[in-house]
Amino acid sequence: MDLREQISGLDNDLKEVTRLLGLCESKRVQDVLSQEQKKMEKELSQKRLQTEQRAKKDSGDKGDTTAKGYTVKINNYGWDQSDKFVKIYITLKGVHKITAENVEANFTERSVSVLVKNLDGKNHQMVINNLLCPIVVEESSRKVKTDMVLVMCKKNMAKKWECLTQVDKQTKEKDKPGYDESVDPGEGLMSMLKKIYSEGDDEMKRTINKAWAESQEKKARDDFDF
Repeated sequence: MDLREQISGLDNDLKEVTRLLGLCESKRVQDVLSQEQKKMEKELSQKRLQTEQRAKKDSGDKGDTTAKGYTVKINNYGWDQSDKFVKIYITLKGVHKITAENVEANFTERSVSVLVKNLDGKNHQMVINNLLCPIVVEESSRKVKTDMVLVMCKKNMAKKWECLTQVDKQTKEKDKPGYDESVDPGEGLMSMLKKIYSEGDDEMKRTINKAWAESQEKKARDDFDF
C-alpha cells in the first residue's frame, strides 16, 4: 500500500472516529476516542509530510524551502469567528517578507497546524488539536499579511463556537461551580465561599472575612429587634 492509499485510509478512519466522538455521551468512551483521534492525526500529519518531501524530491525542486535551524512552538495567538469561519491570528514579525512556500498550513476535520520555515533563522510551528467542532478541510486556508498569518477554518455548521477546542470547553465546564438541587442553598453558598476563600489571595480573604462579620452583626441586630 503506497503513501496516498495509507493517507486516504487514515483520513477515512479519522472521520469515523470524529463522527463517533460527536455522538458519544460516555466520558470514558470519549476519552478513549480522543486518544485514538490524536494518534491518527499525528500519523496522518507524518504521512502527509512524507508525501510532500517525496514530491519535492521527485520534482527536482532546487528551491531552498526546507526547514533549517530549530523550531519554536507558537503558543500565543488570537482567534475570532464569523458565521462561516473560525479565524486564528498568529503574529510573526517579518513573515510577509519570506516566500509563500515557507508558510504551510495543514488541516483535518478537528485540527490545524501551521509551520513557518526559515524566519530569522528559526522555524515557528503552531498545532491545535481537538477543535470544538468539525471544519471543512477543503475550504480552509491561510493568508499571509503584514507581520501576521491568518488561518481561516471553514465551519462545518454555521453556529457560534463558545471556545476554540474541546479541551477549552472541558476546562471551562470544570471551573463552573457545581449545583446540587438536593443541597440546601445556604450550604451550597457556604461551600462556594469556602472554596473561594481557600484559593484566594490575602486581599480576597480579608474581603470575605469583613463581609462575613458584617453579615453576622446584621443577623444579631435583626434577632434582637424581633
